[in-house]
Amino acid sequence: MHASFLLPRTRRTPPMMRRRLAAALLLFCALAACSKPAEPWHLTDVSGHLPDLDFSLIDDGGAPVTGQSFEGRTTLVYFGYTHCPDVCPEAMARLMQVLQRVGPDADKARIVFISVDPARDTPALLRAYVRAFDDKHAVGLTGTERAIESVAQRYRVAYQMEKRDPSGAYEVTHSSAVYIFDAAGHARLLATDHDSIDAIATDLKRVIHAKDA
Repeated sequence: MHASFLLPRTRRTPPMMRRRLAAALLLFCALAACSKPAEPWHLTDVSGHLPDLDFSLIDDGGAPVTGQSFEGRTTLVYFGYTHCPDVCPEAMARLMQVLQRVGPDADKARIVFISVDPARDTPALLRAYVRAFDDKHAVGLTGTERAIESVAQRYRVAYQMEKRDPSGAYEVTHSSAVYIFDAAGHARLLATDHDSIDAIATDLKRVIHAKDA
């Protein structure tokens, strides 16, 4: 017998079977992609651990504003006050550098400065303060003491008015973290003063471009 007769004979795969195999291969690839570990964040991931962006306050133009007012923008929320001698100006300056690193995508983000000193921080004063840092991407918010306390508790922000000095001036101790919400208003990341400007900018760009944002 000729040697070629000892080899297994090949059979052509029917068209229907080829389509099923192709579909199975595509499904396998999709499942493999879904199971691939996500790239770790530089900042603290708070997804699912903090509530969505929601409040009822007054903006620096004197108009009512809610969390929904920032829908469609990635929002960086910072709690501070205009009479802050050092921490707040430094934080705002860092956020300006972050937006510079982000480049053109900065137009898809907003910095929201929420006052923890509503007794002194009028809309007009807030407007002058935030515009001194960025007159395009930053907005100041204030409200009643109860409204400020409510939003602070919502995001676990601690603040306290210190004892007045003889002139009546006082400082307010407060948390200094920056809360980053995606365009749908979901809490995504928490940045602290220990995070570098490059790290914040890198993660901010990811949130801006996230498909589920």
